[in-house]
Order: sequence, then structure tokens, then C-alpha cells
Amino acid sequence: MDGLEITHWTQWVALLVGGFLIGVSKTGLPGVGILVVPMLALAFDAKSSVGLLLPILIFADIFAVTYYRRHGEWKHLMRLLPWAVAGIGIGFWVLDMIDSESLKPLIGGIVLVMLGIRFRSLVGKEPDVDHIPHNRWFAAAMGTAAGATTMMANAAGPVITLYLLSMRFDKKKFVGTAAWFFFIVNWIKVPLMGRLDMITVASLKLDLFALPAVAAGAFAGIWLLKRIPQRFFNMLALALAAAAAVKLLGLYSLIFQR
Repeated sequence: MDGLEITHWTQWVALLVGGFLIGVSKTGLPGVGILVVPMLALAFDAKSSVGLLLPILIFADIFAVTYYRRHGEWKHLMRLLPWAVAGIGIGFWVLDMIDSESLKPLIGGIVLVMLGIRFRSLVGKEPDVDHIPHNRWFAAAMGTAAGATTMMANAAGPVITLYLLSMRFDKKKFVGTAAWFFFIVNWIKVPLMGRLDMITVASLKLDLFALPAVAAGAFAGIWLLKRIPQRFFNMLALALAAAAAVKLLGLYSLIFQR
């Protein structure tokens, strides 16, 4: 796939830094990984980058599930997963009809919306559990949104974060439940992305180069969580991801080249 040819050293940097950040986000600092989505979409062909990222995410998921395997809340997972599968179907249908250049602003838009949701939680406007309907419809909305965004752009992290925040899980339950959710849905996506030619022999070869960086990031995430404030890392990731999303949307040239 032409979109995955390495033609510049910055693409290697994006691949390795992206792998490291994915590892960090899965085991210690949720939210940092959202930066990787626009980073790879800018470094590579936008549509190809989604398939390139999936095996990297799965490798990081293995670390997260191994470390937090006993902390998943299966009651909530079973509420979310059927709807997530439906959302994946919606995302598959959209991806089958859209080309790479059209996907680029779509990824940017998805990221900006998700960043807006996440920013609300960081400025003290967390969802109040008492005003969230604890019924199938809330889980249906969150699950479907997560499935669609993860299929189209690997960008469902903030949706699941919103759901888990509303449930007021403690830290280990939060990370453990998210780890199991993404481990399951990411494997579901593999044959679908293979059918769309988004996961290929070429993409898997590049993924192999990123695996050591993912492992390093996974261990670093565990270490960093105990020493550096979560809020600082989340705000930094939000700012960088927002800048990348603006560029994906094509707004950069409008703002700076008028």
C-alpha cells in the first residue's frame, strides 16, 4: 500500500513515538494515546494509518490486560460490548465508502469532538453519576459511539473515559475495564480491516518495528503514573492532539496562511 511507504525520517519518528505513547496510555496515563491518531494520519496515508495502528494497539492491550486482568468490571463490559459491535459495523460501512483524503478531516473532526468531551472532565465538569440514566440506553449510546469511532479512527478512548467517569470507578477498575474493552473490540476489528486492505503485509512489517517502543511505553506508563501528575500529562496531550486535529481538518492553512 503506497500510503505506508517510508520516504522520510519523520515517519520513523512518528511510528516509534506513537508506539511508545500507546504503551504509556494503556498502562498508566489514559488519554495520552489520542495524540497518536492524528500523528500517524499526518505522517502516513490517513486511511492506511488506521490499519497500521491497530496491531500496535493490540500489542499494548496485551500488556494492559495482563497487568490489570483482575480489575475489569464485566457487568459494565457486557452492557457496552453488544452496542460496540453495532458501532463497529457502522464504522466499517463508512470506511468502505470513503477514500483516504476524505478520511483525514473526518479523523480530525472525531478527535476534536472527543477532546471536547475529555476537556469537560478535566476542568471539573465530570458527569454527575446521579444525573446519568443507569439503563440500557446510556450504555447503548456510549457503546455505539465507541464502536464507530474506534473502527473509523481508533479514537474511542475519550468515549469510554466518559462512560467510566460517570460510573465513578476507582483507578484500578477504570483502567482494568478499559483494558478488557479495547482488547476485545480491537480483535473484532482485525478481519474487517483486513477485508478493507487496511491491514496488509506491508503494514504488519512496519508494526514489528514499533513493538519495542510499545513495550517500553507500557513499562514507562506504570512508572510515570506514580511520579508525575495525571492532569499535566492529560492537558499536554489534549493541546498537542487539538493542534494536530486542526491541521487534519485543513484549518491550519486558513489560520496561518491568510
